Order: sequence, then C-alpha cells, then structure tokens
Amino acid sequence: MRIPRPKLNYANVIATIALFVALGGAAVAAGLPKNSVGARQLKKGAVTTKALRNKAVTAGKIGPQAVTAGKLGPFAVLPGNLGNGVITAEKLGDGSVIASKIKNGVVTTNKLNNGAVTTGKLGDGAVTSAKLDNGSVNNSKLGEGSVSVSKLGKGVIGQLQGQLESGTTLRGVFAVGGDPKISLSSVSFQFPLTNPPAAPKENILEAGKTSTACPGVTGTATPQAAPGQLCVYITSKSSEFEGLEFIGGATNRLGFGLLAGFAKGNEPQNVVVGQWAVTAP
Repeated sequence: MRIPRPKLNYANVIATIALFVALGGAAVAAGLPKNSVGARQLKKGAVTTKALRNKAVTAGKIGPQAVTAGKLGPFAVLPGNLGNGVITAEKLGDGSVIASKIKNGVVTTNKLNNGAVTTGKLGDGAVTSAKLDNGSVNNSKLGEGSVSVSKLGKGVIGQLQGQLESGTTLRGVFAVGGDPKISLSSVSFQFPLTNPPAAPKENILEAGKTSTACPGVTGTATPQAAPGQLCVYITSKSSEFEGLEFIGGATNRLGFGLLAGFAKGNEPQNVVVGQWAVTAP
C-alpha cells in the first residue's frame, strides 16, 4: 500500500523554520552549558574594558613583559612597589641624580674616589685653618709674593728692617769681672730699638727682687721688661762684689754699658753675672 507524502510548499517551509527558531531561542534562554564558550568562540575585541570586573585581571593573568612603560600611568610605580636593590647604577639616566635628591651626609669620605675633589669643586673659603694639618703649608705651597707684610708676626718686619718694633722684647745675659777693683762691660742689642732714638729707662735688681717695670726672673726663667724699660737682673756674684751700675751715657737704642765694683783687686774670682731684658717703647 503506498503512503501518500505531503508535498513541500511555501507554507510548510515557513512553519518548519519558525519551529526551529522557537526551539533554539528556548535553549539559549535556558543558558549555555558550562565551559561551552572558549577562546575560539570569542571574536577579536569581543572582551572590552567595560566587560571586566574591578580587579578581575590579577598578577597571574599577566604574561611576562606584558606591562611595558607605555602601559604605566602617572605615579603608578611607588617606592613601596620597588624591591631592594632594584634600581642599579645602569638604570639611572645621565644627570638623573641631582644635588636636591641627595640627603645631607649621604656622600661620605669612602664614597669619594682618590682625587675626586679637585680645586674647582672647592667653594670660596672652604679650606679653613682648622682643616689644615700642622706643617701642611710648606715653602713649596707658597706662591710668589703671597707672604705680605700684614701676614708676618709682630716684631718680624722690624727685625728684618734692622730695628725692634714697639712692644717687642730682647733678652740676653751679662758678666762683669776680672782682677781690678772696678770692671767694665758693654752689651749691644741684637736689633736697635724703634725710632726716634730713645734710651730705655735703666733698672738693676738684686737677686730675687722684682718691680712693676721689671716683673722678675728666677733661675733660668725668661727675663721680662715693661715697654720702654731696660731690666738687669743679678743672678750670681762673688764674695768681694760691692755693687753694679750703668755707665753714664752708655745706654741708648743700640745697647748699654755696666760697671762693677769689688772690695779687693787682683782677685781672679771677682765677677757678677745675670740676665737682662729690654722692651721697645
């Protein structure tokens, strides 16, 4: 027996398509199966920024070297994001470390190479007296004409010029004696006193005596004299010694003369010795 088959016509085709769409729409509405959409099902550019949740891209999702300099926003890399020792010398650009970026006290002596601090790197007045070792400035370090008159100590110029400057003291020793009952001696100053020529005031002091003009001398101590004063200190004398005095008119800006008297003549031990000091007025 032959079963009759329905003939395809426009109405049948339209009805079939409508049924398929209806069933397909219901399946999509019911949801896609788990893991059914993979990378191959996504079109290029299908996943946009808006489609990503906040913090959806974690470190494990970023490939090696995926984040380049152009992908970093301003202030994106903070000090807390840098590991110790990450910024090495070769990572620094020329001129990137400037003075304002260096903390006080950071550049210590051991950070400077030998010869690193040249003359041009020293500021005006940087090398003070306190920075110089004793004896560090020798003759070879002095330029021609660098030692002027104002740089010389008190009394040096006067002595170089052949005279003793005001307030400068000369010192020495004397000895008067011999066979006669009266013995003479003279002393010349190492440098003349200052001009105008003025004889210093004469003073003779017995052993152990002092005065305002002559502060005194004991043993081998340095003899002293006030400005404009000539002080003769007797430190030792023989038993026949009777007195010591200045020779009249002999004291001037060049030196002085002494006269010693003894009780007996023809005594080889007749002697008086001491020290003297004169200070220019």
